[in-house]
Amino acid sequence: MGNKMDKTNVDETLCSRAFQAFRTAIEEGDTAHFLTLVDEEFHFSVPLPIDGWKEKQIGAQRFNELIRFEREVLQVKLTPLIELHDTHFGIVVFQAEGTLSNQPFRNELAIVFEFKHNQIRSFKEFVGMPLKKYEE
Repeated sequence: MGNKMDKTNVDETLCSRAFQAFRTAIEEGDTAHFLTLVDEEFHFSVPLPIDGWKEKQIGAQRFNELIRFEREVLQVKLTPLIELHDTHFGIVVFQAEGTLSNQPFRNELAIVFEFKHNQIRSFKEFVGMPLKKYEE
């Protein structure tokens, strides 16, 4: 895997484009760009300790539902810290900072993208600190 640390590189990798589109969806609620990058087999997994979200999620509509759901309780800015990628996978470690259910929130997460034919086939998100800590 190559390590891309140069933030000024204008020749963005698919991993960088995927993360920036994911970031826009989370921060602004706009999923359009992200969904132009996914393929017909698109699926994802997120670490939400809530029934209905614990298993693999499939498709663009479910991604839209995820973003709507998360934006109801989570207002964060995402800051990428590390990016590693090759032609099949991309990993971004990032910081999320803002509010979760109107309480201060800060966490480090990682997202692993799987690529197929220059598109996002899937992603899986991992949290640094379990979200149970923030539940009351």
